[in-house]
Amino acid sequence: MKQPSQRFLPLDIFRGMTVCFMIIVNTPGGPESYGILNHAHWHGCTPTDLVFPSFLFAVGNAMSFSMKKYELLGNAAVLSKIFKRTFIIFLLGFLMYWLPFVRPAADGGLEMIPISETRILGVLQRIALCYCMASLIIHYFSKKWVWTISAIFLFGYWAILWYCGTPGDQYGIHGNAGMALDKFVMGDAHLYKGEGFPFDPEGILSTFPAVVNVVAGYYAGLFVQQQGKTTAGLTRLIVAGAILIVLALLWNTAFPINKKLWTSSYVLYTVGIDLLLLSLLIYIIDIKSITGWTGFFHVFGKNPLFLYLLSEVLFIVLVTIPVQGMNALEWINARIFQPAAPGKLGSLLFAVTYMLVCWSVGKILDKKRIYIRV
Repeated sequence: MKQPSQRFLPLDIFRGMTVCFMIIVNTPGGPESYGILNHAHWHGCTPTDLVFPSFLFAVGNAMSFSMKKYELLGNAAVLSKIFKRTFIIFLLGFLMYWLPFVRPAADGGLEMIPISETRILGVLQRIALCYCMASLIIHYFSKKWVWTISAIFLFGYWAILWYCGTPGDQYGIHGNAGMALDKFVMGDAHLYKGEGFPFDPEGILSTFPAVVNVVAGYYAGLFVQQQGKTTAGLTRLIVAGAILIVLALLWNTAFPINKKLWTSSYVLYTVGIDLLLLSLLIYIIDIKSITGWTGFFHVFGKNPLFLYLLSEVLFIVLVTIPVQGMNALEWINARIFQPAAPGKLGSLLFAVTYMLVCWSVGKILDKKRIYIRV
């Protein structure tokens, strides 16, 4: 635990806003939610689909500060830091999916949940793997080669899905090559079941294009540090973001924007939007000096990974505790929020309240100057 290193406020606020909205969309009070708080069913992109790639973009932003220190270290020390951080984040994600570790047994007691039935990949695991690959590529290759490798990831992924998927259903949920690879390598028992059958939206193959979100965040972070506060620099960020969105929409006609497949067009689209959002924050915070509102999001920005993990673990605890024939989360929503605001509004109020509880923990940590880093 240590104090955070010097940051650029717009980058911190971008990261904090991402964590804040990630918690809201991940923890609704009930099954009913407003459309913008749901993921696209398959092709397409809702505001909720922007949250995870924005988190990866923010990981790249943070790397633009930490990677400078790596230049002063030996090769062994660099590898040690990268792999240690990757292992810890990946392990935390795996343990989170293994929670609560036990379940009711047939004899009325408790039994351990077998590791053989635990999901291997997931959100934190993707963050870990993307951080690892992006860090290694950026550390060992020139900028030109980093972008070349990124292009290979994007176009190579497109080619693999097209040529290795089920003919006529290459971009479908059942026919895509990524699903086939995950089933072959990990087996059904280790995959996400949220679609009603084994399919992991954070699978092996789609991790490669997701690395590009981190790479883009890294170079955006460097650019903001060097030219972000100038009018010319802000203009370049806006133009880059607009161009990427246009390219993504054009690519969408052949390779649909799809979060669950993490398609290459989706990468360009989300990076483009992130650049525009970051430009807006720079304009408001640095150029117009309107900063009174930033304190709330800064709390999330100072302890992002810890507060996200806290939100997920607390959610798992709530859905595990039985209360009057329901779990604790359902009981709180049914007894408190739904009577006050039935339907989707009550579900949203639960999510916002839940986010504020996590924020309160972050605020306490901030007051004590405790910043948890992995």
